[in-house]
Amino acid sequence: MAKLVECVPNFSEGRRPEVIDAICNAITSIEGVALLDKEMDYDHNRAVVTFVCHPSLAVDAAFEGYKKAAELIDMTTHSGEHPRMGACDVCPFIPIQDMEIDDAIELANQLGKRVGDELQIPVYLYEDAASTPKRRNLAKVRTGEYEGMSKAIGTDPSRKPDYGPNKMNLKAGATAIGVRFPLVAYNVYLGTNNKDIADKVADAIRSLKGGYRYVKALGFEIKERNQVQISMNLVNYPRTPIFRVFETIKSEAARYGVAVTSSEIIGLVPNDAMLAVSDFYLRLENFTKAQVLEEKLTSVSSSAKVTETFYDEVASSSPAPGGGSVAASAGALAGALSAMVARLTVGKKQYKDVKEELSDVRDKADVLRGELETLITTDMEAFNKVMESFKLPKGTDEQITARDKAIEEANKEAALVPLTVMKKSLEVVALARTVAQKGNENSITDAGVAGLMGMAAIEGAGYNVRINLTSVNDKEFVAKLKTEVETITKEARLTDKAIREMVESKL
Repeated sequence: MAKLVECVPNFSEGRRPEVIDAICNAITSIEGVALLDKEMDYDHNRAVVTFVCHPSLAVDAAFEGYKKAAELIDMTTHSGEHPRMGACDVCPFIPIQDMEIDDAIELANQLGKRVGDELQIPVYLYEDAASTPKRRNLAKVRTGEYEGMSKAIGTDPSRKPDYGPNKMNLKAGATAIGVRFPLVAYNVYLGTNNKDIADKVADAIRSLKGGYRYVKALGFEIKERNQVQISMNLVNYPRTPIFRVFETIKSEAARYGVAVTSSEIIGLVPNDAMLAVSDFYLRLENFTKAQVLEEKLTSVSSSAKVTETFYDEVASSSPAPGGGSVAASAGALAGALSAMVARLTVGKKQYKDVKEELSDVRDKADVLRGELETLITTDMEAFNKVMESFKLPKGTDEQITARDKAIEEANKEAALVPLTVMKKSLEVVALARTVAQKGNENSITDAGVAGLMGMAAIEGAGYNVRINLTSVNDKEFVAKLKTEVETITKEARLTDKAIREMVESKL
């Protein structure tokens, strides 16, 4: 399965849809990022955005969101019910598929450094990414909110950020970046506008007041509805399920003669959390998750491998995906192996002198792998465009001219895509050389295979550039690309030779 990470940045804006739309557009400007959800709350003046992607894309996507939020949101004029300290108030990473907590912590640190260095925003790491136990709890990190933190940062040593300047960014504020278990954002409305009652009920269930360990809760007055609300984060829904919290709120509210009128889920919710609610209220006997139709279909399709694999598609009679896509795949594998060797090196005492250099190699290799994975599909799409251009009508002189132009442009694009594969793979081969030279010697053959795969990607993509150039009439374009192919291949062969020699010397 492909790695997948979820990211749920919270922005201090719930009243201007155009601002949140601009932020979401910035996030999804990174190809391969999928926006799952966005929710705005007027009274809280807050928006929750959820997106998923391959881990190699997550930092860039989140950073674009931060950058746009810093541009469009001014914390000096912000007001709202929800606690907040910055334009992008919090940004947690949640490992979803084929990913470890440590991988997500790496992402949190990478994003924190970029936000701190490039946007000059103070960054605090929280939850599983926290640099100290005292910063695990977001509420403690955010103590004093924007106004109080503006005075504390720079004067109180305990409030020094993990990344960025030791002073508040007055316009963008401060931010918390972390790693956590999937939580349920859950609100319950009471049939009263008495906030004192909401506060008492919230205190009865919140962890800090002796309530449920995995519940964070606050009472709010929602003037628009003339009601109060218990706003919660259920940070471990298997251990403190939704139904248990709901029933407790009903009981506590009844002590003050108040009824629960409704409740709501904010953002996305794990399937298991809702199944637990159904099981509790329906008093189901011997019920299991396997009885849910959608769960069964997912299980069957996964075990039966209903969808073709990339290898099946390559082996089919279809001409695409073909050699160009396979070359890109080889480059992606070279990047993955280079990143693996770097990870097996960073953190080892005997390699402490190369920790920073190999950390940089790891991060670059992850990005290149993601780009080359995308090029697998891009190459196939370019080939299909060439085929489509030949199908254009040619009944008139105008149609013939248009068709010839389309064929020329499609063939140019079909040549440029594998050239990009060559360039990206050349970068990967250079990283493979570094890990072969300075990486964990127990993984020297992995570094060697990374070099071989990278070289295969370059040679294979080079074939595809040259074959596509035979159908291009623009002589200047053809000459330029042929020169680039020769230059890249020559440099890659020198690097490949160096890697082979290093591997042989260490075997």
